[in-house]
Amino acid sequence: QVKKAVEALLAFARSKAKGKAVLLNESESVHLLVTVWKVPRVAQVIKIPLPHGIRPETAEICLFTKDEPNLSAEQTENLYKKLLIQNGIRSVSQIISYKTLKKEYKLFEAKRRLLNRFDLFLSDDRIRRLLPSHLGKHFYERKKVPLSVNLKARNLAKELQKHIQGTTLPVTNKGCCYTARIGHTGMKAEEILDNIIAAAEVIAKKLPKNWKNVKILHLKTLKSVALPIFTANISNLDE
Repeated sequence: QVKKAVEALLAFARSKAKGKAVLLNESESVHLLVTVWKVPRVAQVIKIPLPHGIRPETAEICLFTKDEPNLSAEQTENLYKKLLIQNGIRSVSQIISYKTLKKEYKLFEAKRRLLNRFDLFLSDDRIRRLLPSHLGKHFYERKKVPLSVNLKARNLAKELQKHIQGTTLPVTNKGCCYTARIGHTGMKAEEILDNIIAAAEVIAKKLPKNWKNVKILHLKTLKSVALPIFTANISNLDE
């Protein structure tokens, strides 16, 4: 059922592109829509590691780090740049220390430029709780909340890759439909299928009230209709 939906979406995207996408190398994001029976009391962000990366090689990634004692902002940033290179991580485009963030990105316009420049934001878990007050609400509205990473992890490459190649499902307590980016139309149908199965397994464990709270799963791109790939029986609901 899922594979049929994936293949139909990819065929639809290709027919819409009519050769344009091949020239521009543009691919559309594929999203998994999760509709629940019961709206959770508390909002949360479910992190979902995926077997196949959903970001193109050209994706711009920014990392916020803590300030190192006795070092200037520039020295701190250079220290972490070296750390990433030593661990073979070349996918992070820019490192911004907490000091730089406070000083250079104070104004709304600067924050907006920062938000638009990067596809993904990562944050040193030691300063994660300090960020909301400096970043402002637009990061949260645009679903670009920085993901916490442990820069002290023994296998740093694995720790960062898990977040860079994964996705998130922001679960709100205000509505019953949530969206996770699960792939793009430039991927193979099998890869998107693997990602959907992996995401469903995580959702089954981490969604409030687990799998029995899942009412419908849909698959869609920005321009397509939503294709249902799973519909729960009404008996799944307690009430």
